[in-house]
Amino acid sequence: MVFQEPTLLPWRSTKDNLTLTTGISDRAALSALSDVGLGDHADAYPRSLSLGQQRRLALARAFAGAPELLLMDEPFVSLDPDLVEEMMALFARLRAARQVATLMVTHSEDEAKMLASRIIKLSGSPAGIVADCQNNGAYFQLSASGVTSSKS
Repeated sequence: MVFQEPTLLPWRSTKDNLTLTTGISDRAALSALSDVGLGDHADAYPRSLSLGQQRRLALARAFAGAPELLLMDEPFVSLDPDLVEEMMALFARLRAARQVATLMVTHSEDEAKMLASRIIKLSGSPAGIVADCQNNGAYFQLSASGVTSSKS
């Protein structure tokens, strides 16, 4: 799971945030940190990282557990547009290498169009489905590679 706000262990290093929560080895954790551009930050603590770096760590942790299904709740919210683009490309690279089904909730139609092969739009109160379509322009074209919620 990748939460809207990174849910990291602030009293543990970035490496420990991976090994303690997923059970992977130190070596695998260092590799996962390198995969997200944090290879030089293995001994850093989450509070010393920028928000973008914290989100990278959250992605590394989510993928380190080798999930069959990845749930993401607005993983790129509160980032500047350039960093959102960078993070979406990073996610796409990680996701493509691991072939994990992903369900992503987002309020950004641009994120949905870029990352999801299927977009389900919700609206109203209580929320109901107002649109459900395949997205041929996404990075991924695999079944269940992404389901998103757009603006209501």
